[in-house]
Amino acid sequence: MNNQKQQKPTLTGQRFKTRKRDEKERFDPSQFQESIVQGLNQSGTDLEAVAKFLDASGAKLDYRRYAETLFDILVAGGMLAPGGTLSDDMTRTEYCLFTANEDLETMQAYAQVFNKLIRRYKYLEKGFEEEIKKLLLFLKGFTESERNKLAMLTGILLANGNISASILSSLFNENLVKEGVSAAFAVKLFKSWINEKDINSVAASLRKVGMDNRLMELFPANKRSCEHFSKYFTDAGLKELSDFARNQQSIGARKELQKELQEQMSRGDPFKDIIAYVREEMKKTNISEQTMIGIVWTSVMSSIEWNKKEELVTEQAIKHLKQYSPLLKAFTSQGLSELTLLLKIQEYCYDNIHFMKAFQKIVVLLYKADVLSEEAILKWYSEAHMAKGKSVFLEQMKKFVEWLKNAEEESESEEEEGD
Repeated sequence: MNNQKQQKPTLTGQRFKTRKRDEKERFDPSQFQESIVQGLNQSGTDLEAVAKFLDASGAKLDYRRYAETLFDILVAGGMLAPGGTLSDDMTRTEYCLFTANEDLETMQAYAQVFNKLIRRYKYLEKGFEEEIKKLLLFLKGFTESERNKLAMLTGILLANGNISASILSSLFNENLVKEGVSAAFAVKLFKSWINEKDINSVAASLRKVGMDNRLMELFPANKRSCEHFSKYFTDAGLKELSDFARNQQSIGARKELQKELQEQMSRGDPFKDIIAYVREEMKKTNISEQTMIGIVWTSVMSSIEWNKKEELVTEQAIKHLKQYSPLLKAFTSQGLSELTLLLKIQEYCYDNIHFMKAFQKIVVLLYKADVLSEEAILKWYSEAHMAKGKSVFLEQMKKFVEWLKNAEEESESEEEEGD
C-alpha cells in the first residue's frame, strides 16, 4: 500500500510533463510559417501558382489550427505581433498583399486567391473574417500604402460576399476614429466596393447587419453630423455614399418622429401642441409637408386597436378619423399633400383587408371635414391613383365623383347666370 502511495505523484508528474511538452509542440506555429513562406517564395508573383500551392498544402498542413498565421503571412509576409508589427524572430516572405502593386487589378487578383482558398477549405471562413477584423484594428501599425491595399481588398471581398459587413465594426475603434484613420480607410474601401458592384449592394449589406445607421461613427463625436459626413465623402468622390447616409438619417428621424407622435396621441395631448411640435420638427429636419402627412396618417392609424370584424371597423374608422381630422387638415395645405394623403389611404385600405370597403366613407368624411378638396379627389380619380385595389376603389368612388362633378357644373352655371 505504501509503495502505491509513493508511486502516484511520480506517475502524475510524468503525465503532466508529457502533456505540457505535447502542447508546446502542437501550438508552435514556426514550422507552419516556414512551410508557407517557402511555398510563397517559390511561387513568387505568380498568383495562380500561389493559389495552387495553398490548395495542395491544405492536405498536409494544419490550416484549421494555424488559420491566423496563414492569413497574417498572406497579407503581411509573416506573423503579426499585437499592433500590426511583424514578429522579428521568424522567416518572412516578400510575396504578400502588402508588397504587391497598389492598384485595383492586383487587389482583385489577390481577392481571388483568398476566395479560392476559402471555397476549398470552408472551415477557414470564420477565421478569415476574424483576421480582417483584427487587421482593421491594427491599421495604425501599417503604412499608408499597406492600408490602401487592405482597404481595396476588403471592399472587393465585401462586394463579392466573401466576408460580412459586420467586420466594419472594427473601424469604430476610438483611436482609429480620433486620428482620422477610419474615415480615410473607409473612402478607399467603399470606392472599391462600389466599383465592384454598386451603392445598392453596399446598402443591402449594411442593412443586413444593422450598420446602415452607424456610418457617422467613422468620425469623432464633435464631427458626427450629416453635413460633415456628406462634405467629406462627396469631396472624396463618393457622393452616392453621402446621399445614402443622408437618406438613412432622414429615415431614422422619421421613425423617431412617428414614435413620438404616437406617444403624444396615446397621452391625449391637445392637437395644438402636437401640431406645434410637428411643425418645429419639419423645420429642424427639413421634412416636406407631403412626407409629413404620410407620417401623420400612419401615426393616427397606428394609435388605435382596430376591430377584427369588417362590418365594425368602418364605423370605428369614421369615428376615429373624425376626431383626428383637425390634425390631418393642418398638414394638407397644399394640393400635393392632399394627393399624398389620398394615396396613403388607398394603400392602407388595400394592405389591411378589413378596410377595403371603408375607402369611400373615409374619403367622404375627410372631404366634409375640409381635409380633402374636390380638386384633389377628382385628380386622384382620373389620373393620380395607384394600381393597388384600383378597380375596387374607383368603383366605390364612382357615385361620389359624379356628384362632385355635377355640383361643380351647377356652381359654374350659377356663376355664369350671376355674371
